[in-house]
Amino acid sequence: MDAAAGGPRKTLRDLITLTAQGISSSIDRSTIEVNNFELRLAFLLMVQQTQYGGSPMEDPNLHLSIFLEVCDTLKLNGVSPDVIRVRLFLFLLKDKARTWLYSLPPNSIATWDKLTTGFLAKFFPSRKMTSLRNQITTFTQEDESL
Repeated sequence: MDAAAGGPRKTLRDLITLTAQGISSSIDRSTIEVNNFELRLAFLLMVQQTQYGGSPMEDPNLHLSIFLEVCDTLKLNGVSPDVIRVRLFLFLLKDKARTWLYSLPPNSIATWDKLTTGFLAKFFPSRKMTSLRNQITTFTQEDESL
């Protein structure tokens, strides 16, 4: 807005100065209607012990399985397991995987299903699935008997 419209007048310096204002996460952090909701540091550190970076040598399904096992040890009255998983997922990621999460539109991830669907689509691409499926369907028996 300009000064004539009643809004604050911005200088060129205001426009080029970097600020954190307006930056938001791709994970929707809706209000949780529970008193004293807190993810303890020890639990965050436990999740970070098996971080996923997005390299071809890592198995995204294995990381999700381990993550779910850890998350299932935490129960908070009035908080659904999906909310806990979505909130903790950021701490599971590093490197390319974290960059992918930050590249998503702000507040675009609100459910665990949407998060895992996007994550597996990115890091377990269809070409890899096709390759594994071909290995299974083109299985041939060598000199062994059944």
